[in-house]
Amino acid sequence: MMRPFEVFTLTACLLAFLVLAIPQLRWTEWAQYLVLIALLVTIVQLIVERPRWQMTPAYALSGIFCLALLLMQRPPGSMEPYFSSKIAQKVLVSSGLVSLLVASALPIIFPVFGFPSPGGDYPIGTLTFHWSDADRKSHFGVDLNNQHELMVQIWYPAEEVASPVYEPYVRDPAIFASLARLLHLPTPLFSHLKFVTTHAMQAAPVANKEPGYPVLLFLSGRGGYRQSNMFQVEELVSHGYIVVAIDQPYVASGVLFPDGRLITMDPRLYDPDNPGHAAFLDEVLPFIAQDVSFILDQLVSLNQADPNNILTGRLDLQQAGIFGVSLGGIVASEACRLEARLHACLILDAFMPANVVESGLPGPTMWISRDAETMRQEGWAEADIDETQSTMHAVFSSLPVEGYLLSVPGLFHTDFSDAPLFTPLSSMMRLSGSHTVRRSHNIINAYTLAFFERHLRNRADTLLDSPSEQFPEAYLEIHIP
Repeated sequence: MMRPFEVFTLTACLLAFLVLAIPQLRWTEWAQYLVLIALLVTIVQLIVERPRWQMTPAYALSGIFCLALLLMQRPPGSMEPYFSSKIAQKVLVSSGLVSLLVASALPIIFPVFGFPSPGGDYPIGTLTFHWSDADRKSHFGVDLNNQHELMVQIWYPAEEVASPVYEPYVRDPAIFASLARLLHLPTPLFSHLKFVTTHAMQAAPVANKEPGYPVLLFLSGRGGYRQSNMFQVEELVSHGYIVVAIDQPYVASGVLFPDGRLITMDPRLYDPDNPGHAAFLDEVLPFIAQDVSFILDQLVSLNQADPNNILTGRLDLQQAGIFGVSLGGIVASEACRLEARLHACLILDAFMPANVVESGLPGPTMWISRDAETMRQEGWAEADIDETQSTMHAVFSSLPVEGYLLSVPGLFHTDFSDAPLFTPLSSMMRLSGSHTVRRSHNIINAYTLAFFERHLRNRADTLLDSPSEQFPEAYLEIHIP
């Protein structure tokens, strides 16, 4: 998906190329103005939408085409040695075509994508907080005496706003730069994602339809970021949930604090020889899981007196749940084991830690994952496949209450996040599985909403009663003790 003036720029460059390449147009006065228009449209795009590196070839072409037009205005015969031969003309036309293809391909391959419109009735508001835990010192970093700090973003059901201004996906591109470094990719690769917008409005008034709204905590995966599952967050909020996403320093790819400090992921969380389960994770998991209890305490205080005077009294913490993807799912399971204030636990594509396997989970839990064969197709090691499949099924079968295990063959690990939206080539690059991104996200969203509606709001949803005709590719197991 390209922005409007990006489309206009490329279209104008194509028209300019045709004017220069077709002799009948080349010397037509009105047609020559199209070459100048291409340059003007490019300048407008740079001012209105701001530049991004994927458009650099298009910017260059608009200038080159204008230069070529000026050269053609020179006295007859002065350029004859360079442009008169058929071979030279063919080379120039071929070069122009190749350049246009490259200029068009880059912004398509790396789009400024848009999120689908959420399916619920509520608009979305958002607030961001910086909270410090006075009772805990950091478990990571050089100075272990530092107070433990977290960045938290809250999305909530909002009232309609006359002239809404939508928030960017991620405000600071430094987060994506740290993600690129973590993946050993060029730092600017994801820089254009700063132009992606969401459906959320900063500090919008909270919706008045209900006195309070159920609260869901969200935890991203190892090397993730708090906005990594906006496809899921926006759908939930539009249906009347408040979602609280936690950015955990040294666990996320990068956490940017208000004073400008950027804390990147601790490399000990990723063991190249055993990427699925680093030993360091076992050591820090209890500490990371305590973040959930701390955030719940902070939400109690926020509900009593929001400094923004927006969320006071609107968080229904009696109906609180949690969901997490990958490492976030592991942390969520440990938090659900320990924290009685969480009444529903959704785990996305994650193995279960030893403590959870040993003692089980006390409340309603749902796992959304895929089959072992799909994990093999993605390139997972057999040890990681066995750990994930066996621990999920062990905890699922031991639940003392109703639970669900949804397996969707064809889903890859990144399909549980926004990442496949980054490029339409995600499937070809083996970043996503055999389903379209829209289909994968629709399945995840439908079952996510159905689970929380049933177990937090006590609303019947037949999607959890039996295998679904709407999603025949999804295999649902139901545990009834």
